[in-house]
Amino acid sequence: MGGGAGYDGHSFRLLSLLMRIRAFPRLWKTATGFPGGIQARTKTADADLIVQPSADVELRSNKERFETPDSSITVAAHRFATLRGRRKRRTKKGILISMGLVAFLLVFLLFFDWCSWRIVRMPLEPFFLTHPFTLSAALSAFAGFIFVPIVDSMRIHQVLRKEGPASHMSKRGTPTMGGLFFIPIGIIVASIKAGERSTAVSGAAVATIAFAAIGLLDDLLSCVKSHNYGLPGWAKLGLQVIAATWFSFWLDSANITTPYNMKFLVPLPPPMGIMYLGKFYLVLTVFCFASMTNGVNLTDGLDGLAGGCAALAFIGMSVAVLAICPDLAVFGSSMAGACVGFLFHNRYKASIFMGDTGSVALGGALAAMAALSGMFFPLFIASGTFLVEVLSVIVQVLFKKATEVLYGTRRRIFLMAPIHHHFELCGIREPIIVAGAYVLSFILAIFAGYVGLFSS
Repeated sequence: MGGGAGYDGHSFRLLSLLMRIRAFPRLWKTATGFPGGIQARTKTADADLIVQPSADVELRSNKERFETPDSSITVAAHRFATLRGRRKRRTKKGILISMGLVAFLLVFLLFFDWCSWRIVRMPLEPFFLTHPFTLSAALSAFAGFIFVPIVDSMRIHQVLRKEGPASHMSKRGTPTMGGLFFIPIGIIVASIKAGERSTAVSGAAVATIAFAAIGLLDDLLSCVKSHNYGLPGWAKLGLQVIAATWFSFWLDSANITTPYNMKFLVPLPPPMGIMYLGKFYLVLTVFCFASMTNGVNLTDGLDGLAGGCAALAFIGMSVAVLAICPDLAVFGSSMAGACVGFLFHNRYKASIFMGDTGSVALGGALAAMAALSGMFFPLFIASGTFLVEVLSVIVQVLFKKATEVLYGTRRRIFLMAPIHHHFELCGIREPIIVAGAYVLSFILAIFAGYVGLFSS
């Protein structure tokens, strides 16, 4: 056919489609009963929203769809898919930072185990520190896959303070109380490796559990009453002082074997040597517990920050106490591995937070290692990151009160305390802040280990 106005097959089908479209509004009027069809229905719906602006339509959540009594397999599959979704959302920076930390710790421990017998002049088992570290790390990482979905399904979520950075609002709904799964693993592995008869490890384990119970109480109060922020500051500090005082009395009566055959000694680098503190040793122990627990707790504000810095501090303390009490070195290495296993789920972006259950327990474990060995000086070096966080809060509070008295208005040194929030508000991304803290903790941990070995 020539190129005239004739219709071919495609044109005929197009014409039929247009006729159906024109007839659609009449069919819609009949079906819905609205004279104006789609537009009238839309206007009516808009009018309903104007009359009742607060009437929200609550859609069923994923949990309500999947959590039926007879679909346990579907629930498990849904939780596994949710967990995989969280893993996909994590950025490459968080993975690279965590892998760099693990690589550094493994290389350092392997090297130290290879030459440790030359340093401490005592026979040690092969992979003396590496084995408990890797075992705790593997078990903690595996336990997280079971624990995180359970806590999430129970809606045990972190309560965020309104005073915090606005960027943290995206973390709302993240599960917490992660210390419940990695702290026990670190204690159990250390107890098995060191033996049940080790008084030092038993004392450190009991102290860690006691402070974990204080943190757990704080977390439970926060989660049960979502508007509450847990224990008041004075109550939390009072419980910590009570637990630390109890530990000091136990330490005074316990039979702790040391190379010096005498307790309450603090080894210091030459030319100072060994210093006997007497009863002041117990006061220093209480202060150490209070400062370490609050230091780790304040540092736990960014994904992976407290866990990674604590792992490095434990490694530094393990090296420092090795010549005095090898069992305590195993305890520190095991706790460091537990922290690394927790970082597998806490790296940026975190799928769970350790909560006060974890942070207060880690601070108690570090303080117990120092109190049982006298290595307070290496502890303050290895925990330098935690001390900086505490000092930033103290300086901020004191500066505010001083300027209020002098000028009548409160002024601030930092944009927000602790200091990691100050860096956030300065525009530095969260993974970069965490990486910088890791580098600082690397240096401090190695220096603390050297000072401890040199002192003993």
